[in-house]
Amino acid sequence: MNHKGMLLVICAPSGAGKSTLIRMLCREFSGFGFSVSYTTRQPRAKEVHGKDYFFVHKDQFQELAKKKFFAEWAEVHGNFYGTPARQITDSLQQGQSLIMDVDIQGAMQIRKNLGQGVYIFIFPPSLEELRQRLMQRGSDPAGVMEKRLQNAAWEMQQSGFCDYWLVNDEINTSYARLKAIVLAEKLRPYLSPDLARKIVSGERYDS
Repeated sequence: MNHKGMLLVICAPSGAGKSTLIRMLCREFSGFGFSVSYTTRQPRAKEVHGKDYFFVHKDQFQELAKKKFFAEWAEVHGNFYGTPARQITDSLQQGQSLIMDVDIQGAMQIRKNLGQGVYIFIFPPSLEELRQRLMQRGSDPAGVMEKRLQNAAWEMQQSGFCDYWLVNDEINTSYARLKAIVLAEKLRPYLSPDLARKIVSGERYDS
């Protein structure tokens, strides 16, 4: 059976619980992989070029960006980060499903540049609940936390381009909803383009 991979793009405000849900999803669906990004920052201890990141100089990164090499890229704290478009499309064509954990602007770029994928935005139940979660982390000064909340409000207002909205009110319930999305999307005809032909020709389908 000629299977194609699914591109799952998940974005959420900081503190909405995205990372926890992605970890739960990867534990149950072992077939998902992650793309390797390019960055201009220096490698940290034990990071391996080509495995954790592709580490490049700024001038090389900017030249690649001009050539439309990246599906999405951004500057974060003075360093550039980008996801190569060809790596994504080749992986999907070879049947490898991918999860991309990006911010809302990255997700917008991917949708515009690749024109494919399943886009999910994860909401907190309320801004006040998000504030409480950020306070429980205890890792941000008050000014930084307020900035995160402002950014969260802006991100939520931009999320209308996504295919699904998921409110993370209770983690197990939220994961059940996320799992349901993935199971439904796995049945899309484009992921198994030769299914009808094979069954009509007398072959047996084994999932």
